[in-house]
Amino acid sequence: MKFSFYIKTTFAVILAAITLQTTGCNRMNMKITTMPYTETRMDDVRDDYHGTVVADPYRWLEDDNSEETAAWVKAQNEVTFDYLSRIPYREKVKERITRLMDYPKEGLPSKHGQWYYFSYNDGLQDQSVVYRSSTAAGEDAEVFLDPNKFSADGTVALGSTRFSEDGKYMAYSVSTAGSDWVEIKVMDTETLEPLADRIEWVKFSGANWAADSKGFYYSRYDQPAQGTALSGKNEYQKVYYHRLGDDQASDQLIYMDSRYPLRYFHGGESEDGKYIFISASEGTHGSEILYRETAARNAPFKVLLPGFENDYGLVYCKDDIAYIYTNEDAPNYKVISINLKEGRSSAKTLIAETDNTLVGVSDVGGYLFASYLENAVSSIYQYDLQGSLVRKVELPGIGSAGGFYGKEEATETYYAVTSFTSPSTIYTYDLAEGTSTLLKKPQVNFDIDKFTTEQAFFTSKDGEKVPMFIVHRKDMKKDGENPLHLYGYGGFNISMTPSFSPTVMMFLEQGGIYVMVNLRGGGEYGERWHRAGMLENKQNVFDDFISAAEYLIENKYTSPEKLAISGGSNGGLLVGACMTQRPELFAVAVPQVGVLDMLRYHRFTIGWGWAVEYGSADDAEQFDYIYKYSPLHNIREGVCYPATFITTGDHDDRVVPAHSFKFAAALQAAQDCDNPTLIRIETNAGHGAGKPTSKRIEEAADIYSFIFWNTGSKVKF
Repeated sequence: MKFSFYIKTTFAVILAAITLQTTGCNRMNMKITTMPYTETRMDDVRDDYHGTVVADPYRWLEDDNSEETAAWVKAQNEVTFDYLSRIPYREKVKERITRLMDYPKEGLPSKHGQWYYFSYNDGLQDQSVVYRSSTAAGEDAEVFLDPNKFSADGTVALGSTRFSEDGKYMAYSVSTAGSDWVEIKVMDTETLEPLADRIEWVKFSGANWAADSKGFYYSRYDQPAQGTALSGKNEYQKVYYHRLGDDQASDQLIYMDSRYPLRYFHGGESEDGKYIFISASEGTHGSEILYRETAARNAPFKVLLPGFENDYGLVYCKDDIAYIYTNEDAPNYKVISINLKEGRSSAKTLIAETDNTLVGVSDVGGYLFASYLENAVSSIYQYDLQGSLVRKVELPGIGSAGGFYGKEEATETYYAVTSFTSPSTIYTYDLAEGTSTLLKKPQVNFDIDKFTTEQAFFTSKDGEKVPMFIVHRKDMKKDGENPLHLYGYGGFNISMTPSFSPTVMMFLEQGGIYVMVNLRGGGEYGERWHRAGMLENKQNVFDDFISAAEYLIENKYTSPEKLAISGGSNGGLLVGACMTQRPELFAVAVPQVGVLDMLRYHRFTIGWGWAVEYGSADDAEQFDYIYKYSPLHNIREGVCYPATFITTGDHDDRVVPAHSFKFAAALQAAQDCDNPTLIRIETNAGHGAGKPTSKRIEEAADIYSFIFWNTGSKVKF
């Protein structure tokens, strides 16, 4: 089991002021005065939270179907893109990012039936194409499925792909304009023709094929009411079984629980088809596993591992033995096995907890591959199914490694290694011999040897030692004059590890420094690290990020006038909280698709699933600590905030754009200096997944042009 108001100004007649001053740099140092901001209507909306009255004057911006909201979005984008158009090197930044992005990108091969399948992008294609070949190296590769043909503008994207056990069919999900809603379709791998099967209103689920390849399991919600698809609260997820050829209306309901509308449920079979498993969760932390024999169609599901204090993930199951990845009594995670005939009492540890964090386990060829993080760098160990160590995999480079999956009859597997200055390089791994052979290495358009990565540890506010990666040119000088891009996430047990970004390379080429911090709330050091940055401990995450900035300034990597911070989603919350708590510390802030209204996030789409991480304003005790850091509610008048560039997408149905709309309106009203406060609202775009290459390049060029300009960087092209 592989599991858019009120506008007083007519913008057409506004001429924005530009002051020019020649400098010794290869550019004109201009002071760009923004067009007058949209005057955003303020309503007298107030809520009483456990005796605390909180104003919400921009509540009307939550209505994504309103013509007034649409007009506000249009006017805000006019201000933003007018500002950006007057940064003289913006096109040069875009051209360089485009050049750096233009290299072949290939995914790991996986064998299904007689074919090896892999994704491939020749450089600037909006969506990667699925190819297949008779060999893993792909010498005779042919196009199998081209998502670029799904739409003219590249905004319809391919999501998950799942092959039937016999390799005769591929079920794949399709997303439009970046929405989390997907439609599942099926292709015949022999004829390359799509089947009539269509599965709608699926969210956070792919197709889990049955062992006999006659159908698959999936999870869906009921069709939302008209006009609520992108913002309405999602409740009562259900697991269905779809038999190939049947209409969706005929699909068999496998599992639902009407007692708990705010739970996620996912289903699938064991490798031998003997058991059906249901994985249940109440959010992004904690789970439960239920099971029953497949043949016992009317039997109730039994609880194998109860929720929701711990995390459980089914890795593999065959011959009544289930292999489970868990943090139960093991904050750094371990692997256990359970004999399903005997029940939980038969549980035994196969791979014990270590001092390093076990971040994932995969199975291939009768082996288990355990992936660990050692100070946020990958190490891989190979075990047999009895839990005996076979060997440590000798990786060909230091960085982030991923892969090591395949069929149980496989004799070799594939993995990739990437770092901040090197894109994914693919290797073949011989399961018996333990040897790695280079399979694919991309050719890039920059000189890798000019850059280096260092890891530093700094002391946070409470004394905790926190690591970060610092990437820069080898000829960088510690004089406090370097533009620095500080990035973080810090939440949901997600680990930040080295990875390659062409846009970051452009910043490094211009003398910039890129820093990624391994904040608490992430998973780099196990569940202890995660819990130290969640719920009542969330302020630790912001303290870590602020302490990182102070360390970088004290050690002359940069200065407050040169320091830019960014983060997306939960990272957008990070940026919003830090810029409102320490506005004088940063020159630029870029909160992307951020969770910025912490009092109402749980009222939209699947925001309720984050309450296990953040807490909820509905709870008096949790409201107290959430209100203290909620970015929207901590904007103060009379404060000079950093130059701010907020980004969101009009189809973001995960972190709804209302977060960014309300934050932008409040910040524009409160800003007490001439630092710009802009919001860039992408059309036909969601939270980020599936965004076409062209849109990613444009957005990155705008962000870095804004950063360069507002840090006074000496840009040379």
